[in-house]
Amino acid sequence: MPLHDEPFTPDDVEWRPVSDRLATGRRLIAAACCLVVAIVVALVAVLTSTAWVYALLLLPVVALGWSSWLFGRQVRATGYAEREDDLLVRRGVMFRSIVVVPYGRMQFVDVQAGPLARLLGYSAVQLHTASPGTDAHIDGLVPDEAARLRDRLASRGEARLAGL
Repeated sequence: MPLHDEPFTPDDVEWRPVSDRLATGRRLIAAACCLVVAIVVALVAVLTSTAWVYALLLLPVVALGWSSWLFGRQVRATGYAEREDDLLVRRGVMFRSIVVVPYGRMQFVDVQAGPLARLLGYSAVQLHTASPGTDAHIDGLVPDEAARLRDRLASRGEARLAGL
């Protein structure tokens, strides 16, 4: 393993992936945005009677293809791991990050899901600590796993806090 990967691959960690439904949700949002851009470009082309403007329709098509590929990679690179004393959250392919949140530092845990997330069957867990720099969120959890993780993190946080 290359030396530059060591901070992002601790030895004692079994990473749990998030649901691919997150990538689907992001792709649907990108498709809607690209459709709006394509409609605007088509309207401009029709109203101005300029043929070369139709070539601009390639931009939303290329953007949609690139974003679909990118969202798949981003979701596959996202994961979390529960250890004895802390929770690790990783994300990123090109710009990697790993956040370590000690259970004793957690103040509360939120579970959130917007309309599209509820329709596709995923949610997000947000961990809040005293320092905003150590807050973490895990997007793309199926609701059962989000509820299990919320309850587990809350109980571990209370147990660690009581031990201080």
